[in-house]
Amino acid sequence: MPHIQSLDPESKELWRPSAPESTQIFDFMTKVNKKHGFSLDDYQTLWNWSVSEPGQFWEEIWHYTKIKAHEPYQQVLDTKDVLFPRPSFFEGSTLNFAENLLYPACAPDENSVAVISATEAARELITWKELRERVRLCANALKEAGIVSGDRVAGFVGNHVYTVVAMLAAASIGAYWTGVSPDTGVHAVLERLKQIQPKILFADNGSLYNGKVHGSHAKVWEIVSELPDLELLVLLVTAPELEVNLNDLKPANGKSMVYGDFLANVQNSQAPLEFASLKPEHPVYILYSSGTTGAPKPIVHGSLGTLLQHKKEHLLHCDIRPGDRLFYFTTTTWMMWHWLVSGLASGATIVLYDGSPFRPFDIEGGKGEMAMPRLIEELQITHFGTSAKYLSLLEQAALNPRKHAHRPVSLKSLRAIFSTGSPLAPSTFEYIYSSIHHDIMLGSITGGTDILSLFCSGCPILPVYKGEIQCRSLGMDISVFDYAGNDISETGEPGDLVCVTPFPAQPVMFWPPGPAGLEKYRKSYFDVFGPKVWHHGDYVRLNPQTGGVVMLGRSDGVLKPSGVRFGSAEIYNILLKHFADEVEDSLCIGRRREGIDTDETVVLFVRLASGKSDMPSDLAARIQATIRKELSPRHVPGVIDACPEIPVTSNGKKVENAVKQILCGLNIKIGASVANASCLDWYRNWVSEYP
Repeated sequence: MPHIQSLDPESKELWRPSAPESTQIFDFMTKVNKKHGFSLDDYQTLWNWSVSEPGQFWEEIWHYTKIKAHEPYQQVLDTKDVLFPRPSFFEGSTLNFAENLLYPACAPDENSVAVISATEAARELITWKELRERVRLCANALKEAGIVSGDRVAGFVGNHVYTVVAMLAAASIGAYWTGVSPDTGVHAVLERLKQIQPKILFADNGSLYNGKVHGSHAKVWEIVSELPDLELLVLLVTAPELEVNLNDLKPANGKSMVYGDFLANVQNSQAPLEFASLKPEHPVYILYSSGTTGAPKPIVHGSLGTLLQHKKEHLLHCDIRPGDRLFYFTTTTWMMWHWLVSGLASGATIVLYDGSPFRPFDIEGGKGEMAMPRLIEELQITHFGTSAKYLSLLEQAALNPRKHAHRPVSLKSLRAIFSTGSPLAPSTFEYIYSSIHHDIMLGSITGGTDILSLFCSGCPILPVYKGEIQCRSLGMDISVFDYAGNDISETGEPGDLVCVTPFPAQPVMFWPPGPAGLEKYRKSYFDVFGPKVWHHGDYVRLNPQTGGVVMLGRSDGVLKPSGVRFGSAEIYNILLKHFADEVEDSLCIGRRREGIDTDETVVLFVRLASGKSDMPSDLAARIQATIRKELSPRHVPGVIDACPEIPVTSNGKKVENAVKQILCGLNIKIGASVANASCLDWYRNWVSEYP
């Protein structure tokens, strides 16, 4: 591949693939060239074709990833000019999502390992044969319970094999799966499930986290009592040491049972596993918007769009192959759980982990930072995914697993690290290559719950540059717009991330079906620039020299003091680079109150590493001086104060917008998706003290 030299002084090359011609994306490009007489010779020309001819591109993806269909498609795409209302992809075809995951085209040996389910204390290996049998039993039990296509099946469940089995069983029938992690508060669970009214709820009776068993009986009781349409509660005995009492867990108009009895009650226990033949847009998942300033919106994702997008990302962008071991540290609520599970469709072994990333503790006296590196070594994980926050914590701890004082690990199996959830700081890029592994693809990726996939991703035939996501994903026609809707992609200026060509992973609808849901859909993505432009809500910059993308934060977190626009991530990166020993976390907000402030004030809250509540006398001045030197005088926060806690979602994302509403004096209801919502009272008190 041609050498790309960045003209951006910040974009230092950190890694370059040694054998790009051995990758699946190179093979795909070669086959496309041969079939169509093209001369695509690098990633940029491949991407250009993928977005200029979306119908042709997605048809080639269908064939290359070997989608298993019951009926063939009649046409690939009915229009490429408008994203809303959602265009149809592969009209005429029928398929089943679960079938494609359980019987991938690469056909791994049925006795090889499909799933490794791990906790802080145990490991379970499940073969493809065993996984299919478990899904068969669960699907027949669901049918016995009256579940039909279109019903909602919910899980209040952890990241373990029972969850994967229940989801695949529901999808085999055509029911819609929605999952919420057991660490979620009851109010937040009900905000979601009340909207979609599931017919069956799977729930864990407890979970092991940080060395302690946490029971969920009280939470399950509250949830069940508030779901009037619930017909059946199936309790998963994930914590056998806890007493199981179903007496007060019975739904008002239904029944409850443990999972073993749920399977045992099937009359025709030998019935084969059947896969409903469904249209491409038939829903498979319901996920939810963050809901940080109101009730979360249920986002419904279709079978084919999810499958096609995930297979493209896994095979071409991640170079995942049959037998590889794919891990993502995630809860069942986060979109990355669904992305992880789809690894089955590429013949990979998926590694599920339910527990703390810092357990079991380092028995030689450390603080547990080695837990995940040792899991990589033990299970021979090839592709390791996590959040940017986790990687920054390792950076702050200055961990080097390969040179650990007591028990180093080689990490020889590791070929890629994926990071998402928030922008990955440039210093963390360098830390990974200097301290974790010098020869891996670092796939900083971005997309979201809204598309259940990636807009920008890694690429095994491109270099990795410090602070940059490697590329815009194939088939994703990403541009950068200014506030007036002008395309500023090639200028290198920051702006809003938009997509201007249809893609299969657009949500099929918002719940409820009908006009109300359609209007929620429109307002969420097409209210800013109209029906031809998907407005995603991220603030980004495209590097025209490398083709890389720099994440600058959320659009609603853009700061505009004196009219100069910049992202909060720019401030966070400075703090991580220069003040990691003193500042554990931070939150950067723009404050402007209507009728009071003539300009926006940048307010920076820092959570001190010392745990103290008072700012050291010179810290604010040192932070301001460093930001002025490294960025500009316009970036300097006008107010810096210490705070006891940073509000985050259950996935660890900072909740900037909720605090911004508070600081700006807007009376907007804060949703239960703020995992530590009680800390918002401190910010309300802060406003009263510093009006």
